[in-house]
Amino acid sequence: MADAYDLTIIGSGPGGYVAAIRAAQLGMKVAVVEKWATHGGTCLNIGCIPSKALLHATEMFEEAGHSFKALGIDIPAPVLNLPQMMNHKSEVVAGNVGGVDYLFKKNKITPIRGIGTIVSAGKILVTPPTGAAIEIETKNIVIATGSVSASLPGIEIDEKTIVTSTGALSLEKVPGKLLVIGAGVIGLELGSVWARLGAQVTVVEYLDRILPGMDSEVARQFQRMLQKQGMEFKLSSKVAGIDKQDDGSLKIRIEPAKGGDMEIIDADVALVSIGRKPFTEGLGLDIVGVALDERGRVRVDQHYKTSVDGIYAIGDVIAGPMLAHKAEDEGIAVAEILNGQAGHVNYAVMPAVVYTNPEIASVGKTEDELKAAGIEYKIGKFPFTANGRAKAVLATQGFVKILADVETDRVLGAHIVGKNAGEMIHELVVLMEFSGAAEDLARSTHAHPTLSEAVREAALSLGDGAIHI
Repeated sequence: MADAYDLTIIGSGPGGYVAAIRAAQLGMKVAVVEKWATHGGTCLNIGCIPSKALLHATEMFEEAGHSFKALGIDIPAPVLNLPQMMNHKSEVVAGNVGGVDYLFKKNKITPIRGIGTIVSAGKILVTPPTGAAIEIETKNIVIATGSVSASLPGIEIDEKTIVTSTGALSLEKVPGKLLVIGAGVIGLELGSVWARLGAQVTVVEYLDRILPGMDSEVARQFQRMLQKQGMEFKLSSKVAGIDKQDDGSLKIRIEPAKGGDMEIIDADVALVSIGRKPFTEGLGLDIVGVALDERGRVRVDQHYKTSVDGIYAIGDVIAGPMLAHKAEDEGIAVAEILNGQAGHVNYAVMPAVVYTNPEIASVGKTEDELKAAGIEYKIGKFPFTANGRAKAVLATQGFVKILADVETDRVLGAHIVGKNAGEMIHELVVLMEFSGAAEDLARSTHAHPTLSEAVREAALSLGDGAIHI
């Protein structure tokens, strides 16, 4: 017997579970189809959450080994207990996943285990791990199946020595030499985790810079910081192949991106982190006529509706930055749209964070984008070396950079490199959401002593000048 729902969501990652909760809050009868044994998708299980647990743990390890002495704390050199560190990661994941289960029960959302295939608009066939398939009747369908790691031709992932982010989060020992393929967010975050634990990390990037898409000045200065931490970079280079040796080690063939002599690099582990691609396998989209774009993403209109009435899509599976919070906002928006409300996401004010040490956070336009668009802008900058709290907590690396329109003083973009940058960026998100000017921020009192004072000082420098520099 088919069950009837107002909304059925395929995928329980940040986009899917948030859409489910919001729809349930608005009175809809909701089901969520999930093929994994746990809810939360890539983010909670093998992405955002476990990586942050390891990032924090390794930062504490590094602080204990390098910073405590300067603070007057004399302890023996810290000893790594990698199994316990991994156990901490697993406990964090379990707590977050359990939280989603609780929220489903609280909001009377029906979880259905299995692979969901769209039979037609209004019908989903779910194939469970065991037992017979069941058919679900539903007024609306939201595709929230997320993304998977992109692969390189001819390179076979085994998640032991040649790994994606999934394997890099579960290595059984610290590799002596780690080669990271791709200088994007994932590669730099996970590379920094293992570098702090003692791995010799080399990053290979096809482009002539790290962090493509971020402000180029931020990328240049941040690369220098990572190099001081011991990470090596081979830019404008590509991996031509990886050869596994009998002893389990790797020989990696690297060539200049534009052609030239090949170089062989030895490594114990290679992390393939060249980006992610939408996951639509097994959904039956071609059968029901849901259109994809040239990059395999589901095409949607401004209301997240696909080419088929009653079928919607959100998150990594559609165009836009592959960010968990972007998917969450789209989940809320599509649930509200289905209930006749004006659900909306402001993509122009979407923050992005790199959770390295120091962190990088940005929102809005980069200098590169403003130059390309011919927009006249002014720059306000303030270094953390001039911030009292940063000196006190040994966090003087980095700076705040604010870009504002020359004529209107409206803030067009902001970029922070520094400790807790991911937390500090949000006052700029709120300011830009309300089309605020740099002067609005400069006239807002900031508590002293805080790292956030550097944000205000950068705004002050767009006017008559910063106070403390």
